[in-house]
Amino acid sequence: MKKGVTTPAEFLLVDKAALLDLTAPEMTVLVGGMRVLGTNFDKSAIGELTTDSGKLTNDFFVNLLSPTVEWTPSTKGKDLYEAHDVKKGTVTWVASRADLVFGSNSVLRALAEVYASKDAKKKFVNDFAAAWSKVMEADRF
Repeated sequence: MKKGVTTPAEFLLVDKAALLDLTAPEMTVLVGGMRVLGTNFDKSAIGELTTDSGKLTNDFFVNLLSPTVEWTPSTKGKDLYEAHDVKKGTVTWVASRADLVFGSNSVLRALAEVYASKDAKKKFVNDFAAAWSKVMEADRF
């Protein structure tokens, strides 16, 4: 985040989603999809919770909510968190506060659990396409 910004990233995320007239499910699916597609600024891997970057999958939610990892604050930067494999102790992912809000906020977590389920792959892609279209067409006229 920019220096001097004191508002937490997760609040800014929700604020920007509201400006785009996105619902909570639309914001959720867009963030998860954009993260796995690897669209981060400066090609950063933060929040890219997939081993298959560039493909539209529900990996972001599957890996965010996985019981095989434990999220802890990172020493690599303020507001960054690392997912440690609970058996090996190795770091598997790095995410921001804006990513982890999908696991900590009750409403967003419920949505994340829907998209993380094994039978949600088609729903995830369809919902992402609909939300993406909504954003792209928002200022057409």
